Amino acid sequence: MAQRVPQVRLSSFYLAYFAILGVLIPYWPLYLQEAGHDPARIGVIMAIIPATKIISPACWGWLADRTGRTLRLIRWAAFLSLAGFCGLFVERTGLATLVGVMVVFSFCWNATLPLFETITLGHLAHQMSRYSRIRLWGSVGFIGTVWGMGEILDGFLPLVRLPEMIAILLGLQWLVSLLVPPCVEAHPAGSNLSMRGILKRGEVIGFFLAALLLQVAHGPYYAFYSVYLDGHGFSDSAIGQLWALGVLAEIGLFLVLHRVYHYLSLRTLFLGSLALSVVRWLMIGWGIESLSLLVIAQLLHAVTFGCAHAAAILIVHKNFQGPHHAKGQALYSGICYGLGGAIGSVYSGQLWTVWGPAWVFTAVAGVSLFGWLIAWPTVGRKGR
Repeated sequence: MAQRVPQVRLSSFYLAYFAILGVLIPYWPLYLQEAGHDPARIGVIMAIIPATKIISPACWGWLADRTGRTLRLIRWAAFLSLAGFCGLFVERTGLATLVGVMVVFSFCWNATLPLFETITLGHLAHQMSRYSRIRLWGSVGFIGTVWGMGEILDGFLPLVRLPEMIAILLGLQWLVSLLVPPCVEAHPAGSNLSMRGILKRGEVIGFFLAALLLQVAHGPYYAFYSVYLDGHGFSDSAIGQLWALGVLAEIGLFLVLHRVYHYLSLRTLFLGSLALSVVRWLMIGWGIESLSLLVIAQLLHAVTFGCAHAAAILIVHKNFQGPHHAKGQALYSGICYGLGGAIGSVYSGQLWTVWGPAWVFTAVAGVSLFGWLIAWPTVGRKGR
């Protein structure tokens, strides 16, 4: 008998996780700027989050596959990320304290999502089309804190209190993790393939390279989009609204994506995401004075992040079966979001004042194009 999918509890975890991300990405750079750090330092501090993701998911994923106690590890990782972040209340703005806290917090927090993806996919079993309807609640959480925090910082709460808001959300994530039930996953036929055998496949290599480059291209967006808008006179509220617009578009896509799977292959969705990311970064880089171009660019977030992520999760699920599920999702998170995000954040910070924002976004448009050229001959060539 198929087990009942605990959709509300699964959705609640995504909501909590991405609510935290909705504060970190748009407003943490502004907090660091307020604390007196220059763009190069901000780039390095922001790079800690994706940099720890290079090794964190792999370590926790190996432990999960080895022990079979994925959910328990998720709960511990959520708790330790809260405990680690609370170290910031000892000293809020010093560089050494910030780096130490971000390393400990990120190493634990970055493990929770890829591990939780395996729990979700295990519960869904043969109902993978329901993934997007569960995952969309992450976007709801993101947009709620992006929009809400922008309004709060504009007149109610000083920016210096941002760490308290993040700590509250981390506590909520941990509490939600305690409510999620475990799942029993049956290992399908073919799951006895070795990790080495899987990683030698051309499709897998091409996918990881292209997905890594897509996240490199997102580096300046995540690290400096708010700073870029702030420098051109946008208020905190307006910055939050632009971030929220992108996620609203993402939610809209997730609502219909389960139907889109019947008409478009994962290959088409992934390649389309790479192609439209080229357009998006050029619009942001050169259209900062045009609100209409910025709005269109934010609507494209539905594809460059939402569609790309959903397609990638299912591509990983298809290629890493059975006992390799947690390791597969961990590799995707570590290589693409971790290494890719760290490279993008560090280099955008180093080049931001040298090249200027427009040329930095032009460069990452080229990176997205290169990713598309790698993915075209490899990803998804043998069917849907």
